[in-house]
Amino acid sequence: MKGTGRSAAAGGAGRTAAGPSTSGGSLAAAAAAFALTRSLLLLWVLKVLPVRGPDVTSDVAVIYRGWYEVLRTGTYPLDDVTWQYPPAAALAILSPGMLPFLDYVRAFFVLALVCDALVLGLLLYAGRRPGRSTKGMWFWIAGVPLLGPTAYARYDLMVTAVAVAALFAAARRPAVAGALAGFGAMLKVWPVLLLAGLRQKSAWVAAAVTGGVLLLVLSASMPGALAFLGFQRDRGTEVESLGALVFHVARHFGWEGQVLLNYGSVEFLGPYVPLVSGMALGLTAAAFGWLAVWRLRASDFSGATPADAAFTAVLLFTTTSRVISPQYMIWLLGLAAVCLAFRPSRMALPSLLVLAATGLTFLEFPVWFDKVVASDPQGIAVLAARNGLLVAATLLACRRLWTSTVPARGRRRRRALPARSDRDTATVGS
Repeated sequence: MKGTGRSAAAGGAGRTAAGPSTSGGSLAAAAAAFALTRSLLLLWVLKVLPVRGPDVTSDVAVIYRGWYEVLRTGTYPLDDVTWQYPPAAALAILSPGMLPFLDYVRAFFVLALVCDALVLGLLLYAGRRPGRSTKGMWFWIAGVPLLGPTAYARYDLMVTAVAVAALFAAARRPAVAGALAGFGAMLKVWPVLLLAGLRQKSAWVAAAVTGGVLLLVLSASMPGALAFLGFQRDRGTEVESLGALVFHVARHFGWEGQVLLNYGSVEFLGPYVPLVSGMALGLTAAAFGWLAVWRLRASDFSGATPADAAFTAVLLFTTTSRVISPQYMIWLLGLAAVCLAFRPSRMALPSLLVLAATGLTFLEFPVWFDKVVASDPQGIAVLAARNGLLVAATLLACRRLWTSTVPARGRRRRRALPARSDRDTATVGS
């Protein structure tokens, strides 16, 4: 028996020892995968490896760099209609100046890599805690390179890092989560949707205070902080949006509109475009109405609900938008990865649909963007497939969020009845 005991103990020790080894092996594999895929991204944005289609780095080299020079003078780009971002976006555009030993473009790519690694670190740290999963980490590693060089050629990675940190802070530090959401909203508006799943009053107050203080300070320090509102209002239907599919098909049946560079993006201009743009805004309003109804009805919250709600809200915003720019996929990848880090999350399938849509987005832009702009059948097909996946992911996410948080009528009725005691049961049985 003693021998058996020693064998059991030895076996237990072996399993204990194997645990860290396995964990270490997984960590090494993740680091290797991240290094390999991010090296590929850097080779793309540094133009060591060419990518078919338009140069996606021109936004950084020309537009961001131009804004940087204007912002350094103490004012926002008041005469540039492509400046369509909240005032704190200036901090992202100015951030490459923190690396004076690099030129602006290379410094921006380095900071994008740093933010990418920060998201990975948050997903790894959170995923190794009890009740969590490292699936989110692997999802992030695989998802970002599927977008191609656009992932590092826009400042959306910086915003996504703030949003991911906010969602992970929500469970224990709601005020911190709210402050980060407020800061993120001043960077690029959409992180305000993170509040959809936060019930604590402290989170909402912190978000309002942070956003308000930033807006006040930046407005007082530099003129033109709110100029972006007018530029956003005047945008049309961008060629990659859901509504644009109407005009892509209509061009083959004699529609007389045009495709032009307008307000910084390639948009449809012509008959019925205002109507379709208005319908898109109506869909967005309806989506937010649904979110409000869900918020009023939901009561079964789990640890995953803030992430699930944020993912669903941003999906609704993205899919119904007049503009579905490729970099929007970075937002969805980050939020989906956070969902997958929580075991109770119901967003696994919608996340996989977003992953597939990200790969098609790389094909749609930049690889086949000329085909999309020309409304070529191949371009229409890939765009329709990408947008179809986003619609499917949105509807599925809405359904799963609702069914996992809103009690069914039967369950609600049963909860309203007083519980029977054993004595009551015995009386009825006799």
